[in-house]
Amino acid sequence: MFDKEEKREAVRDRYAEIAQEAAASDCSAECGCGEAPLDKSVVSVMLGYEQDDLENTPDEANMGLGCGNPLAIAALKDGETVLDLGSGGGFDCFLARRQVGETGYVIGVDMTPDMIRLARDNAKKSGFDNLEFRLGEIEHLPVADGCVDVLISNCVINLSPDKEQVFKEAFRVLRPGGRLSVSDVVATAEIPQHIVDDLKMISSCIGGAEQVKVIHSMLENAGFNDIRMTPKDNSDQIVGAWAPGYSIEKYIASYIIEAVKQ
Repeated sequence: MFDKEEKREAVRDRYAEIAQEAAASDCSAECGCGEAPLDKSVVSVMLGYEQDDLENTPDEANMGLGCGNPLAIAALKDGETVLDLGSGGGFDCFLARRQVGETGYVIGVDMTPDMIRLARDNAKKSGFDNLEFRLGEIEHLPVADGCVDVLISNCVINLSPDKEQVFKEAFRVLRPGGRLSVSDVVATAEIPQHIVDDLKMISSCIGGAEQVKVIHSMLENAGFNDIRMTPKDNSDQIVGAWAPGYSIEKYIASYIIEAVKQ
């Protein structure tokens, strides 16, 4: 029903609005990948973050967005270079920066100028100089070939109208031996057409979810090995509140997706 640019624009508009609310310190009561008003601290703990994570990052960086915690399984090491796809206000980037230390480097990429502005403001306040945010689409990453050790993302790839291209780009920017550690929403059953054709549902991390087996094939086609796709134990709790009345937990689930570039 909608072409790729219409879908991309709907996503950009939604997250521009969220960024503007966060910049105005008005996001604490109306956050989440879905539509239901949720408290960002409660959501973050449900997703798998620790209270220490919330207390040691700029408050405006955490907007309660996502469907998991990719850093919980990324096993970041000192000195590594990390790339975050769809970095938003920079929450996961700030957490990654703590784990890779002063000798590491973290890059966040987001296609929404308002999000980049917010993240850069947060970085400026923090005083970190090994952290940066770049404006760009995750299908066309503004990152050089083979310069990233770990690629993370939190409930963003499902928003792309060209997921296969995203995984090809991920493979391109990773070094040999580099790894992908992503939390995302995938389809576990056929999603009703009225949801798939709803721009609001697409931009809320629901309508654009792809089937598990299709995502696995896309990763293989991009060149990845050691692919692991694991549903989160509390997936129903995470996604169930996003669209009350739609029973979307019957069709989508929060997964941890891991893969390696040999």
